[in-house]
Amino acid sequence: MATAATLPPLAAAPAGPIPAKAGVGLKPDHYRAIADAPDAAPAWFEIHPENYMSSDGGPVHSWLTRMAEIRPISFHGVGMSLGSADGLDPDHLDRFARLVERYQPAFVSEHLSWSRIGGMFFPDLLPMPLTRESLDLMVRHVDQAQSRIQRHMLIENPSTYLEAEAADYDEPAFFAELCARTGCKWLLDVNNIVVGCTNHGRSAEAYIDAVNGALVE
Repeated sequence: MATAATLPPLAAAPAGPIPAKAGVGLKPDHYRAIADAPDAAPAWFEIHPENYMSSDGGPVHSWLTRMAEIRPISFHGVGMSLGSADGLDPDHLDRFARLVERYQPAFVSEHLSWSRIGGMFFPDLLPMPLTRESLDLMVRHVDQAQSRIQRHMLIENPSTYLEAEAADYDEPAFFAELCARTGCKWLLDVNNIVVGCTNHGRSAEAYIDAVNGALVE
């Protein structure tokens, strides 16, 4: 298995790297307007790869190919369930990897969460207990995913509404360990920080102050 040190650097999307400007989540309703006026398109597009993994052709791939020619794209997965105790779904990971290889997005990201267990899939990004056991599991799964796609991933902090009683880390410390052990980067979602800290009676400012900026992509 490849390690963080041997994984290749992120490749650029066909239209170039992600600029330091606002992008949009690409939806089918946007395709025609963007294709008709490409110079007016937003700076980059966020793609949910699950919307394109059911087939290798057809109109959705024709459109996505055109969008990737116009602006850089970033893949933001929502179904890998990196935190599942059942392990990663090999079919999902293979289809995800084929899509990454085909479109070469500038970034590939997923979530610190789980959504699948016992053959059941839940349409939510469920939080994990911040324990050493959870960290070891996440490290295995991030390593497995990065080795399969041959790319470094970005992992997003979730919004949380409840907390497990047992915890060995706070969230910034958990992410620092995860990044150090896998070579992944942190997709820092400030809105999710505010939601979680508000729900748990903590300071969002203190959370952000604890973040190591070098881990954030």
